[in-house]
Amino acid sequence: MTEEEDRSNLRDLHAGFALMGLLFRGDLNDMDTFPAIAYRLADTMQEARDQHGAGIVSVKRRTKKEKADE
Repeated sequence: MTEEEDRSNLRDLHAGFALMGLLFRGDLNDMDTFPAIAYRLADTMQEARDQHGAGIVSVKRRTKKEKADE
């Protein structure tokens, strides 16, 4: 997976978390605006995350050969 794909997946994950927060908030009259708000919040979360310079952390399975080399 490329870094761009990782960022896109992370953005979707952040938007999903934000969407859940909006739904749990209980104001269901404005549900049509929730997806756009969720992605704006996701973009804000990613901007804040980028300021820390940690990069995108991912868990990748090691191959049997990599395990044997240890």
